[in-house]
Amino acid sequence: MYLVSPVRSVSQQRSVGLARSWARDERGTTAIEFALVGLPFFMFLFGIFGLGLYFFTTFSLESAVEQASRLIRVGFVQESGMTAEEFKQEVCKRLPAFVDCDGKMRVNVQSYSDFASIIPPACTDTEGNLVPPHSTNYNTGGASEVVLVTVCYEWDMAGLLPFLKLGNMPSGAALIQASATFRTEPYGD
Repeated sequence: MYLVSPVRSVSQQRSVGLARSWARDERGTTAIEFALVGLPFFMFLFGIFGLGLYFFTTFSLESAVEQASRLIRVGFVQESGMTAEEFKQEVCKRLPAFVDCDGKMRVNVQSYSDFASIIPPACTDTEGNLVPPHSTNYNTGGASEVVLVTVCYEWDMAGLLPFLKLGNMPSGAALIQASATFRTEPYGD
């Protein structure tokens, strides 16, 4: 028995030949592979950078609050008569340059007789925005009193990072809060 191949026209033969040569052609493979892998790669890369910057800002704020609070703990703030704005500048001196201390940071200093009576201040109002500056407290207490220092920072960069939604405030910013609680030294004795 003989196999008879179907008769193809010249245009059909050319089409089949072009299809075969196109299937063997490997030019452009790298571009296609990069298009498939590129977006997830850049999402991952920006995610790492964004989270790293977030944690760096959080750590920097916590460290600055701890260092500035030491001035209250040893009685320097109380004995020198340091104002709330001056104490805020002490915190800001210990922060990286990209942190906006002027309008985006609130500092609360509260004094208590014992640790059980501590009531943490609210950083946001009922709508989720940062509390206005006039609603913060500044009571450094006296010798051997319990003091709570709370700093609230509205980090605008959270709304600008591509592929990440770190913001938890209506403006898209992230609220970063750092606190230090301690008993002041008996500096007056």
